[in-house]
Amino acid sequence: MDLVLAKAMPEDKANAERAVGNVFAAAHGRLPGAGRIADIRARAFEAYERVGLPHRRVEEWKYTDLRVLMRDVLPLAQQPDAPALRRAQAAVEQSAFEPAIKLVLVDGMFASDLSDVARLGKGVDVGTLREVLETSTSDAMAGLVLSTTADAMISLNTAMATDGVVMTIAEGRVLRRPLHVIHVATASSASHFTRSYLHLGDGAHATVVESFVSAETACGYQANNVTIALVGDQASLSHLRVKADAADAVNISSEIIAVGAKAKLNLFNMIHSGAVSRYQGFVTLAGKGAELAVNGVNLLRETQHADTTLVVDHAAPNCVSRQNFRAVVDGAGRSVFQGRIIARPEAQKTDGKLTMRALLLSDQAEADNKPELEIFADDVNCGHGATSGGLDESLLFYFGSRGLSENDAQALLIQAFLGEAIEGVANENLRDFATAQTERWLKARR
Repeated sequence: MDLVLAKAMPEDKANAERAVGNVFAAAHGRLPGAGRIADIRARAFEAYERVGLPHRRVEEWKYTDLRVLMRDVLPLAQQPDAPALRRAQAAVEQSAFEPAIKLVLVDGMFASDLSDVARLGKGVDVGTLREVLETSTSDAMAGLVLSTTADAMISLNTAMATDGVVMTIAEGRVLRRPLHVIHVATASSASHFTRSYLHLGDGAHATVVESFVSAETACGYQANNVTIALVGDQASLSHLRVKADAADAVNISSEIIAVGAKAKLNLFNMIHSGAVSRYQGFVTLAGKGAELAVNGVNLLRETQHADTTLVVDHAAPNCVSRQNFRAVVDGAGRSVFQGRIIARPEAQKTDGKLTMRALLLSDQAEADNKPELEIFADDVNCGHGATSGGLDESLLFYFGSRGLSENDAQALLIQAFLGEAIEGVANENLRDFATAQTERWLKARR
């Protein structure tokens, strides 16, 4: 860093940037890839350094100031040893579900012994980011996997990613079993960076579940995950993501998806644990007639902060998108939903809807909803709405008069409030999985 520039900075910001630089320098020898890959990482870290951690003066991050909520970047977690893998296995057993095929990452590293790679069928190829970066002869492939954007946290991920899952599903292949990517944190006061990639061939159909969990003793960690997905023409992808991190963890997850012509994408994101969580999705409907359905649920209590930010870019004509977000906030929790619909000039016949609703269970609870429309086409049908409020007192009284306790009455109303979003999950088994997460949160709230 230039000395004059460092002196001009506020001391805490300068110290934080030096600390992140030290983290990157210390991790450099452990990061896979050399030559062009190392150059990509260096440029990505320089892009991060120019802006640092996102803060409230950055419009897309105005409600989630990481300079306050996160403050700095922790050292990279060490390679998990045998005791760490045993703790991870216990966490996997609690979070995995049948008939899914498990693909497990422990502290940012792929754990083959905990994964079900042998159960993959014909037409499904699963590798690791580390393998691609260390052995791939295709610069185009390596560059795509480590692609970056103007977002600072994605740039930091590009610089620091240690491993991830690289999935390729052949044209026309229909997966009967979901792929379940499980991120397990076992190290405390450490960070892990993962980068995964999915290519769904034309006409293929797949379901991918992604879970973030912690081993029993893990606390105070930071997770930064990026997933890049290409959905081929006439393909169908259902992707469910659940964050169940340690209570004091920070989780920043990003997703960049391109959807082909007449393809269908169904996304569901649930956040119900962790101190600070952000899911940011960038979805481009790149082919004519593409369809997108997104449902999101934030379940927060105490001082939890959860941010869901989604940008849907209609870049082709006759595309349809539906975004439906629900938040239940108790204690001094804070929920953020930011949704943007973009209709490009060539995206005629765009049909986009965005709905955000928040249920506030205490006087200290806060919900910030920010819907946006950017319309550059003439023939579109787009709209948005956002509401917030408390539980219906008359219904609580009614249930109480029928003998239900206050907790049971509140639980019924909360489940009904969340029902529309959870019903938007395409797969029945995954709906049951999401419902079980909700019931777990309700039980912990009592």
